[in-house]
Amino acid sequence: MRLLLELSAAIDRLSERAGKLASWCVLIACLISAGNALSRYTLGASSNAWLEIQWYLFGAIVLLGAAHTLRANQHVRVDIVYGALSSRG
Repeated sequence: MRLLLELSAAIDRLSERAGKLASWCVLIACLISAGNALSRYTLGASSNAWLEIQWYLFGAIVLLGAAHTLRANQHVRVDIVYGALSSRG
């Protein structure tokens, strides 16, 4: 049992670190987005490479942040069956 608790704690630490990395990816994606918009509207120059980087960062945010969000019980619950049931159901 102790081995399983240690494994669980290690997984929690890993998901915490992944969540922190995902939050840094959010910041970087926002800065890239703002810089790309600024260069497009002020200089008339833009690059598809920056847009691609934003999409890769978005993917990293979703994949890295999912475990942390689930562990913190902050995920969005969307359930069709639950919405169709009465309060008693």
